[in-house]
This record gives sequence, structure tokens and C-alpha cells, in this order.
Amino acid sequence: MHALFCRALRRVAWADAARPGMGARPKHMTFEELQLLPALVEAVREQGYEAPTPIQAEAIPAVLSGRDVLAGAQTGTGKTAAFTLPMLQLLATRGEPPKRGAFRPVRALVLAPTRELAAQVEESVKAYGKHLKLKSAVVFGGVGLKPQIDKLAKGVDILVATPGRLLDLADQGHVDLSRVEILVLDEADRMLDMGFIHDVRKVLALLPQSKQSLLFSATFSDEIKELAAGLLRDPVHIQVTPPNTTVQRIRQVIYPVARDRKMALLKHLLDTHGWSQVLVFTRTKFGANQVAQFLNEHGISAMALHGNKSQTARTQALDGFKSGQLRVLVATDIAARGIDIEDLPHVINYDIPNIAEDYVHRIGRTGRAGAQGEALSFVSLDEEGWMMAIERFTGQQIPVEALPEFMPGPDEKAEPIAMGRQVLWGGAGKPPAREVMAAAARAARRELQERMRARKSGEAARPVASAVRATPSDDGTDTDAPDAAAVDGVESRNRIDPEGRRNRNRRRRNKNKTAGSPNAAAAPRAEGNANRPPRDGRPGQPQGGRKAQGPVPAPARQPDPLRTGIDALNDRGRRNRNKNRGGKGGGGGIDPLRTSFGRIV
Repeated sequence: MHALFCRALRRVAWADAARPGMGARPKHMTFEELQLLPALVEAVREQGYEAPTPIQAEAIPAVLSGRDVLAGAQTGTGKTAAFTLPMLQLLATRGEPPKRGAFRPVRALVLAPTRELAAQVEESVKAYGKHLKLKSAVVFGGVGLKPQIDKLAKGVDILVATPGRLLDLADQGHVDLSRVEILVLDEADRMLDMGFIHDVRKVLALLPQSKQSLLFSATFSDEIKELAAGLLRDPVHIQVTPPNTTVQRIRQVIYPVARDRKMALLKHLLDTHGWSQVLVFTRTKFGANQVAQFLNEHGISAMALHGNKSQTARTQALDGFKSGQLRVLVATDIAARGIDIEDLPHVINYDIPNIAEDYVHRIGRTGRAGAQGEALSFVSLDEEGWMMAIERFTGQQIPVEALPEFMPGPDEKAEPIAMGRQVLWGGAGKPPAREVMAAAARAARRELQERMRARKSGEAARPVASAVRATPSDDGTDTDAPDAAAVDGVESRNRIDPEGRRNRNRRRRNKNKTAGSPNAAAAPRAEGNANRPPRDGRPGQPQGGRKAQGPVPAPARQPDPLRTGIDALNDRGRRNRNKNRGGKGGGGGIDPLRTSFGRIV
């Protein structure tokens, strides 16, 4: 009750808050009342919009008044038009239009983090400014420089760019930013997350001091506030929704799932509901390729969209998805920024993001412009901690729906997650021991090297042998699990066995110690044959007639470095008795009812 009460108070606070000098947000407003030019109003009507969204109703007057703006708006709330419309009007009404054939300097600059978002913004500039005598261009990486250089040589009023390509063109002397009047940072939070802060600062150094600056972001971190403090002058603060929240029209659901059953769950939901347009998010490019290949093999049209794809392939995938030729688009976070599809009904978090802000951006692809949407999250034990962080970040508890046939088995434990050369911990509770993380990092490097070698040789990469589960046999089936990967979509993952690794390291150390002794020559052979079955099949008899030094101890069982919500279901009473004890093991103090698996009824 207390949480609901606090949530209600926050909702009332932002709804009734008024900007200084601007008054409360009107409930019903038209574009004509925003004092837009008739040419702009006509273009907006042609796009099918009748009334401005809340962010447009507040941002457009502020921009037209010449003020700097710091706006917080979720993806899909109409923020592109919120800065595009007043920017077009200011440029069209300031000074005399250039004569025919005269060079046009860049007067407005829009920075975007990705190619797709930059292209989308430039399309909006063209659509809304079709009745105005203004020229625009977009520049981004991944394509040839020559067409972009030729376009800039003719002169443009509005330039939409990604920071890296813009700096390349500026360093080569193909673009002059000294006469920019309006600067827009779109998706500023994502730009910083992608490491563009240094490039952004270099671009800012090329701009004049006297300019109008607009910063739009879906989330506000300390880095965003620091950037805004150095860039904006007495800005108008606009926050039409509570910060760091998701759109209320989006129905959010968590599906607890075994890590090896995610593909099967995805196929089950697609077949059961017959969804025709689904955007699926994966954590890595390799994962996006795997999911898309699996769906195509099972008769579901899908394509992957990520940074390794050429711009032509990315455009083809987007066009096919928008036109309905593709049922599923599998994308990474970076590549999906800028995907603007009207009435996109379903978004699936196949992999849970390790950055909570990314969750807000992902599900913002649906429920756009007041439409309904649905966001599903596949949460494995490896990702429980990240899901809990997302719920804390958004201030809500997402309902859980469990499908028993896709739930993890009783022996499944959380494991570190490899992302390329990086290994992260996303489970509920404290990270495991350092040796476990180091073993995961080494296994991830081996798998990456296997994939690179396979790519060069043109063969499919073979998964690294697991120390926990039996190695797959030559026919593709797993001797430990009768379920065939081709049927259930079982994904191969490295299993971490720190105890086995410690034993091998211990044997190496003993080998080095005995290298100088008289029995040094025999010691390695005895060590190597200790765990090897004898040739004659008699157990316990060493090779060569030598007496065994003693029974070989069985490898110690892998320690459980954490306590997750699913484990806690079995001993909830003991947890309640000891809830005030912190504990030294991983996961100490985790309330099982706060986890996705612990909330299963």
C-alpha cells in the first residue's frame, strides 16, 4: 500500500507541475495554437497527426521562444517532431532565404547515436519541411564518403549526423560548423552509453558559443546532467513523464526460462499467438545471428540487424520488417536505435540488458504515439539480478507468467555471462568467487577463438566441451539430455567448472615440483595415467605393474556461489528465521519474492 501511495503521489506531482512562466500543460491543444507556420501545420496533417503530444505541446513553445531546452521523454512520445517543427520554423523565418544557386551554410545540427536514428530524423525533417525552402542532409558511417561530400558541397541548412562521421568530414575540411544556430542532441543518454562523449565534446568545440541548444533524453544519469550543465544556458526543463519510467500503455510480462530453452520458448509464443510483427532483442551480434537462423530453419521469416551488417543489409532488413515480409527482426541494442515502426505490437527481450536504461529504450519501440504495446522478457537464472535492477530503476514490479515446460531444472544454477571478451555477473546476489569469473573469461576467449577460426575456414564453430554436462556426440544429440537441439532450440553455452580447473592447476604445480627429483621421469607418467582407465579394463591397477600411490580423490563438487530466488523457494522458512544475517556467501540477504522466479505462484 505504501508503494502504491508513493507512486500515486509522484504521478500527481509531475502531472500538476508547471514550468516557470509557461503555465500548466493544456489538456486539449491543436497545432495551430502552437503558433506554427501554416506550411508546417499542413505537413503535419499530411502525416496523419491531428493534435500534439504532451512533449510537443511543451517543447515547441519553449524552442520557438529561443530558450535552451532539457527535455526528458520516452521513446515513442513524439519527441522528434518536438524539436524538428520549431527548428524548421526558426530557420525559415530568420533572415532572407538564400538566392537560387547560392551556397547554404549549415545552420542547424542534429547529433544522433546511430545510423538508423539519424536516417529517421532526417526523414522527419524532409516530411515536415516539404513545403519550406530548406535543404537537409544526413551523414553517418558504414557507407561511402563521396556521396556525402558531394551533398555537403552543394550546401545544406540542416545536417543530421552521427558524431564519428561528422568529425571525419570536419577534419577533411568538407563541413563548416562555425555558423550553426541550433544544436540538437537526440538520444543523449544513448550517445553517452556508447562512448561518444569525447566525440561530442570535439563537435561542440567546432560550434559557435552563441547558439540555441536542445538536449533530449529518455533517461537522466549523472553524466547527462553534467553534459547539460556545461552545454545549456538557463534551460527550460521539460519532463512530461516521470524520469526513468516506461510507457503505461505497454503491457510488460516476465517469462522465467531455462537458459537452454529460450529459443524453444520464442518459437512456442510465435506459433501459439500467431504474431506477425515482433522485434526481438539479443545481447550480442552472434546471438542475433543464432536466433534468426533458428527461426528461419523452423519456417519463421526472420533477419538479424546489428553493427556487423552492411548499411545495405540493415536497410533491407528494416524495409522487409516494416512491409510485413519479415515476421521477426532480431536486433542488438545499438542497431535498433532509430527503429520507428507505427503500431509495432510486440517487443521481446530475448536477453535481459545489463544496463537498466537499455530496457526503457527497448520496450519504447512499441506503444508509440499512444498506441498499445506488449513487452515480454525472457529471464534466466543468469539474468535475475539484472531484472531486479530494472524493476528498481523503473519503480515497478513486472508480473510473472511461468510456463512449466520451459522452466529451469532443479539443478540449474546461475552462471557468469560472456559478452565477447567481457564476462559479467547478472545473477541474483553477490558475484561468485574470482576463480569462477576467471574461468568464465578463459572459456569465453576459447569460444571466441573457435568462432574466429571457424569463420576463416568456413565451418560452423563447435561449442567448447562442457565440464558439467556431457560433451555432445557426433550425431548432434546430447548424451546427458535426450532433447535434441534441432527440436527444442537448445543453445550451447560454456559451463564453468572451477574445481576441475583447480585440480589441473594443482597437478601442473606438482609436476613442476617433482621435475628435479630422481623420480621426475616417472612422476608425469603416473600423474597422467592416474585418471586414465587401464588398458586391460581392471580398475585400480596402475600401468606397468607399479603400485598405486592411493585412490584418486573424486573431483570436489562445484560450489554454489550464490543463493537465487528459485533456490530460496525450497527453504523460505529458514530464510525468514535468518533474514537479519548478512552471510558471507554470494546472494546473501536476497528476498526470493523480489526475484522473477521467487514470484512464481
